[in-house]
Amino acid sequence: MSTGSLTVVGTGIDIGGHMTPQARAAFESADEALYLVADPVARAVLHDIKPDARSLHTLYESGRPRLEAYEAMIEEMLAPIREGRSVCAAFYGHPGIFVYPGQEAIRRAHRDGFVTRMMPGISSLDCLWCDLGVDPARAGCQIYHATDFVAQRRRPDIGATLVLLQINVIGQSAHLEQPDWSRLPVLIEYLTDFYPVDHEVIGYEASPYPIANPHVERVALAKLGSANLGQGMTLVVPPAVEGAPDPTMLRRLGLPED
Repeated sequence: MSTGSLTVVGTGIDIGGHMTPQARAAFESADEALYLVADPVARAVLHDIKPDARSLHTLYESGRPRLEAYEAMIEEMLAPIREGRSVCAAFYGHPGIFVYPGQEAIRRAHRDGFVTRMMPGISSLDCLWCDLGVDPARAGCQIYHATDFVAQRRRPDIGATLVLLQINVIGQSAHLEQPDWSRLPVLIEYLTDFYPVDHEVIGYEASPYPIANPHVERVALAKLGSANLGQGMTLVVPPAVEGAPDPTMLRRLGLPED
């Protein structure tokens, strides 16, 4: 077994309250500490924990393909462990949810015989359930990346909650400093194949600060394009119909039909 190690941790959304003591300890004790976070407070907290920590955000360049930037980040994580050093990389939110560089670095390091581990953080989805009062188990929930949802013509279950992540980068393969909403109408048009145009949808962005409220925009589906959408918005589409249990299955499960 090689001596280098890689630990990938989540900072949560509000780093002051969401980053676990275990994740903090891993970040502080690592030989090399790297991070990719979304706000200046999180950067300041991480540098307070580990003054010589380095940001991976410098590998983003406007117009540079995202996968190219991600590959550079992966190499930043893997290079030190090949030299026998311990590396801890901290990512905004939960490191296992739409964090390709962290997931792929873990996979490659494990494949090559290095010690690896991932530590969870509170994700934007965890905040969403609380802020919007949505219980994903009540009617069921389906979660997609917005681009994947449209590109693969996914068919939603309109009796369950639909959550579309990263609508601000739909159809974008390159990193841009500001959101490009020009492809949002494609998503809206596709959703209207399944939902009424006046069906209420919710644009949601969790707050990274305990003193600030989340950004919530409730609007009819047809008017989503003119809503005040933030850079890190998630789209929530509530159920459009109420589910009805199948009588045959109720009998097989031994449940009353009412």
